[in-house]
Amino acid sequence: MTTFAADSPLVGEIRPAANHDERRDGREPEILLLHYTGMESTEAACARLVGAEAQVSCHYVVLEDGRILQLVPEARRAWHAGLSSWEDETDVNSRSIGVEIANVGHDFGYPDFPDAQIDAVIALARDICARRGVRPERVLAHSDVAPQRKIDPGEKFPWDRLAAAGVGHWVPPAPLEDDRGLAEGEEGEPVEELQTLLSLYGYGVDIHGRYDANTAAVVRAFQRHFRPARIDGIADFSTVDTLRRLLASRPDA
Repeated sequence: MTTFAADSPLVGEIRPAANHDERRDGREPEILLLHYTGMESTEAACARLVGAEAQVSCHYVVLEDGRILQLVPEARRAWHAGLSSWEDETDVNSRSIGVEIANVGHDFGYPDFPDAQIDAVIALARDICARRGVRPERVLAHSDVAPQRKIDPGEKFPWDRLAAAGVGHWVPPAPLEDDRGLAEGEEGEPVEELQTLLSLYGYGVDIHGRYDANTAAVVRAFQRHFRPARIDGIADFSTVDTLRRLLASRPDA
């Protein structure tokens, strides 16, 4: 594919990626998945996303100054989610549109996201969600669908600002308290209930009543997105209360 027509009027440049294929089983995109590039150089990240060797790609890249690149047509399946799951489905790539946000990430200092960049992410997300009918609770972080592997776009990403602009699902997180909460190694009915709640929201967690490493990773992913004041993998009152209110306020609840 040498070139293609932009899907969004907000696209400033087309840079066709080498890696993409058909969406499987006739799936249409219903998830908007946000990442950060996580490389020291934005240009190196873009080169990796369009090149064939790394076997990765995405639909859009939002640069630090707010410019938007499109790499893969929305009708095609880009290769951005990797090993992942949401709502018990593992082919997240066939269900999603992937947006990479230029940021060096945690390995290189993790700077704040510039205002111009977030404004562009909001505008692009609103355009995609309106055209594709993406529900608010399906605007997700890479860390949500791959909690054991990924932490992007991270705790500095302003999900509350997106929600204020009508993008994504959000409730104000409950304040931190001094309660002990549930932690790795514990077992029993409260752990099973927590796992059930996380699964109901869409997270890939087994329901067996043991607070194992996977459960802790999912809790950290939830905190990174919805309760970023403390990311420790402990299901304290603030975490669980925020989760319950999110479930109660989902548009399909």
